[in-house]
Amino acid sequence: QVQLVESGGGLVQPGGSLRLSCAASGNIFSIYGMGWYRQAPGKQRELVAAITSGGSTNAADSVKGRITISRDNAKNMVYLQMNSLKPEDTAVYYCNAEVRPTGWGHADDYWGQGTQVTVSS
Repeated sequence: QVQLVESGGGLVQPGGSLRLSCAASGNIFSIYGMGWYRQAPGKQRELVAAITSGGSTNAADSVKGRITISRDNAKNMVYLQMNSLKPEDTAVYYCNAEVRPTGWGHADDYWGQGTQVTVSS
C-alpha cells in the first residue's frame, strides 16, 4: 500500500557528486521522518542522514559536511545530495520513511529497494 522508490545511484569517480531521490507513493495519510541508510558488502546497514517533517536534519559523522538531505513534503520526496565522494561511500543506499497509511491509526517504517552507489576510478 506504500511504496518507496529510489533513483540516482550509479558509478562516480572519487571527488564526484551524486544526487539520490526517493519518491513515496500509495495509500499515504502522513509521512513523518524520512532518511537514507546504506549498506556496504559485509557491513551492517547504517544511517547516513535523516530529516523530520519539520525539516530538522542529522547526519552520520562520516558524511557530515559532504551531504545534504532535503525533502519536498508536497511531492512526498526526499533527496540526498552527496559531494566529495570517497571509495568508502560505496554501498547500496536505501530510502526509509515513517508513514501513516490512510485509515491506519499508527505509522510504520517503510523501505525502498535500494540503489547502488559505486565510487571508483
